[in-house]
Amino acid sequence: MSKVFLIISVLISSFFFSQVKWMTMEEALKAQETKPKKIIIDFYADWCGPCKTMEKYTYNHPEISAYLNENYYPVKFNAEGNQVFTIYGRTFGNPDFVSGKKKNSMHDFSKFMNVNAVPSMVFLDEQNMPITIINGFLTAKEIDPYLRIISTNDYKKFKSREEWDNSQKKMKSNIKD
Repeated sequence: MSKVFLIISVLISSFFFSQVKWMTMEEALKAQETKPKKIIIDFYADWCGPCKTMEKYTYNHPEISAYLNENYYPVKFNAEGNQVFTIYGRTFGNPDFVSGKKKNSMHDFSKFMNVNAVPSMVFLDEQNMPITIINGFLTAKEIDPYLRIISTNDYKKFKSREEWDNSQKKMKSNIKD
């Protein structure tokens, strides 16, 4: 009887504590080759408090994590890390990285994607081309409309930056308080 209770408890807790299946940039690019999906890159830094809060409460919200896992290749990328990979015919790294240092210089890929602060999210299309960047901390309710508009290609309806900016003011979330 106790084994059955344990199994049920594990299943219930895994449902309520769903997590994003984070990938490296290399894993996402490889996955793109066989099953194209949009990529969301979460640029973070180890010292960043808002990044940790987003990880705990925004990305691990059950609806957000499920939506990300279903519709995107979610990438966790240390904006100051020392990972090396190739995209766009160019190899990116962080030649000024110093192990053990609390804050490092920005990774070349972070600079290339115009990430000037963390947390930041960059969305790539199925051909790995940038769609948009969103800077700063977002709650689950705030990020939800962005995830849906971008995954469904509704962002392509906007003909100008002004239209996009105006639409952001009207965005509504499907997440209940």
